[in-house]
Amino acid sequence: MNFSATRRAVVLLGALSLAPWAAWADTLPDAAAVARYAQGLLDEQGIDPKGPGLTLLVARGDTLLATAARGQASIELGVPLAPDHVMRLGSITKQFAAATLLRLVDEGKASLDDPLSKYLPDYPNGQAITLTQLLNHTSGIKSYTGIGGYMHNPIRHDLSTQELVAVFKDQPADFAPGARWAYNNSGYVLVGAVIEAITGKSWHEALQSNWLQPNRVAVSYPAPDRLIPGHVAGYTRSGNGWAPAGLVSMTQPHAAGALVGNVESLWRWNQALHEKGLLKPSTYQRMVTPQGPAEASRYGFGIGTDRIRGMAALQHGGGIHGFGTVLYYLPAQRITVALLRNSDRATPELDPLARRLSAFAAGKAYPAAVPVAVPPATLKAFEGVYSQGAVTRTLRVVDGKLVSQRAGGSTVPLTPLGQDRFAVGTGLAQLQFQRNAAGAVTGQVYYPDGDDQGPVEPLPRTGDLPQRPDLALSEAQRQALVGQYVGERLSFSVFVDPQGVLRGQVPGQPAVTLKASAPRELYVVEVDASLSFGPAEGEVQTVVLKQGPGRFELKRQR
Repeated sequence: MNFSATRRAVVLLGALSLAPWAAWADTLPDAAAVARYAQGLLDEQGIDPKGPGLTLLVARGDTLLATAARGQASIELGVPLAPDHVMRLGSITKQFAAATLLRLVDEGKASLDDPLSKYLPDYPNGQAITLTQLLNHTSGIKSYTGIGGYMHNPIRHDLSTQELVAVFKDQPADFAPGARWAYNNSGYVLVGAVIEAITGKSWHEALQSNWLQPNRVAVSYPAPDRLIPGHVAGYTRSGNGWAPAGLVSMTQPHAAGALVGNVESLWRWNQALHEKGLLKPSTYQRMVTPQGPAEASRYGFGIGTDRIRGMAALQHGGGIHGFGTVLYYLPAQRITVALLRNSDRATPELDPLARRLSAFAAGKAYPAAVPVAVPPATLKAFEGVYSQGAVTRTLRVVDGKLVSQRAGGSTVPLTPLGQDRFAVGTGLAQLQFQRNAAGAVTGQVYYPDGDDQGPVEPLPRTGDLPQRPDLALSEAQRQALVGQYVGERLSFSVFVDPQGVLRGQVPGQPAVTLKASAPRELYVVEVDASLSFGPAEGEVQTVVLKQGPGRFELKRQR
């Protein structure tokens, strides 16, 4: 239910032009080349053929270029994934809901400047909140998915629209309407509620009759009493294996994330929305043009703006229990790329795959990043702290490899490409280190898209690598910390693995290595996080987990 695709340079799109696509038609890769490229990218991901996987589609205009699938639709039954399998779309749902409301605007049944109170008279401060602010995440309303503890058992309950709105309507606002931007699932529940108030239908019935059926878009709402042919299982990580995804009533993602479909249905949706004039031209431009506080976040109405290898792109992603999604559209080239994953694990990363596929299909493939061997002693020159403003990255050599850790984040491996250039993780981003006349490293420049022509983020080197303590705990001291710790928003287990290493794990996430700075003070090696156990003496009863600005108080279970 999140907008997960990476946001980069602002793109203000003009009228759709087919001229660039026509001009490149003779040099663009054909369907066979795109299919080979897609299969090669999937080969690189190392997807377990016995675990969950993904489906993908690449199309150019009305021409299908490639479909592919890897992994299992049902691990339990041994059913392999196929491109026509149906999955939860997560927050891609938002652009369907946004377009439905905009269609009502085109029909004169609503105005973007209308206050929410016109449709929900009892909503607190509704007279100060406009439909525009709901659509572009500038309303300041508390997002119900961020309410402490709500994403555990409460999210399993079937709720009507009115009952769901009641969950968050009396929560304190995060900021005054229109003051700034913050991604907000509650805003799109209210978009759905406004659609219902205008049409007298449920939000998804209005969507189905206005958009989907007339345009043969096979996207639907998964009603609890309805079987959906081809709907696959969703999975989550559990220890070293897989488990069924956590339960969620699909009444709750609502217009923020409840729809399901397959990759072909997303292609048909892109054609209907972007190419077939289903909205008035001025309304469509408003949908895809970030404005006001949403401009810096590059967010229109249910759609983010981007650039890929210098080409304008529209995109949105999503994450929901058991599934991950991403949908791209390149207007000038009429290229659609859709990827659906039936696990809520962050790997394989969908956004870099979508960007690579988009660029290749447009005839502007990303250059291959070829690793070079660099001795660990040479890598030591890059160690240190790099920071500017609120951004801090700490670089260190671990097991002979250079890794980068953003404050509050996980460690990411850096792969040397030569000439002080490094690839960041498994995505497209790259780092270029800077040196002074004496050859000392003075800073780094971060290229999110790996392209010197794209946006850059410079970070000067501001300090030496901080030395982290590694206190050797006795067996009794380690066993005093072992246990299950539970709080309102998460749980965390501390254990000793078969190799005798002290480890920690949040359910559904990989185990992490714990080291001690004091008998009851631990830090996480792979993530910028620490744990403080209490009390100072006697039997351990609590732990406080700190990660970035987050602070989680957990109690030890007996």
